[in-house]
Amino acid sequence: MHLYEQLKVETVADREYLLAAPAVQRALRGDVTRELYVEFLTQAYHHVRHTVPLLMAVGARLPERHEDLRAGILHYLEEEAGHEQWVLEDIAHAGGDRLAAAASQPSIATEAMVAYAYDTVMRRNPVGFFGMVYVLEGTSVALALNAADRIQATLGLPNRAFSYLRSHGQLDQQHVGDLEGILGRLSDAEDREAVIRCAKGIFWLYGQMFRGLEPAETVRLESASLRRSA
Repeated sequence: MHLYEQLKVETVADREYLLAAPAVQRALRGDVTRELYVEFLTQAYHHVRHTVPLLMAVGARLPERHEDLRAGILHYLEEEAGHEQWVLEDIAHAGGDRLAAAASQPSIATEAMVAYAYDTVMRRNPVGFFGMVYVLEGTSVALALNAADRIQATLGLPNRAFSYLRSHGQLDQQHVGDLEGILGRLSDAEDREAVIRCAKGIFWLYGQMFRGLEPAETVRLESASLRRSA
């Protein structure tokens, strides 16, 4: 079985766990506040800014038997460079503070997701990182464009506040094809297991990140209310 198809089969429950996160369901219904959207973008910034360093680490640690994957990794590097700046621009256009977002600490779940990816690359098997690519890009294709339309309709924000979701969703449609090509070259059982294991871990941790958005939104709303009443 092609590894891409195997991932679909073996991560069904993991994907459902992610999609069941209340914040995801709210986004798909358009039941989103500005604070929740900005909090999502802030956490996105904290993991997106690691994409290029992670890809560089993967390329540096690939064994000789995977020399043929380097071209694909270089392509990803070129495509992903600068995306964290898209996120900060969206935060600004959504009424948030881009400087505060960039200076903030990621949630524990977001930090754990990034750390898990680095651990996969540095301590386990670098090709396992493509499990994270499968989760983030596959999820983007399925959710990003639909969620962006519903959130925008609810909040009345300008198109400039959705460059990350919309552009990422469109780009990832191309990237999924590239990912299928890369995964199709992985025939070694250990490599395939590394990709599947990483995907399962990232689905769970990404789900935890989304589950943490609503408490963070509540804190921000309460803080804003206190400032107004002071």
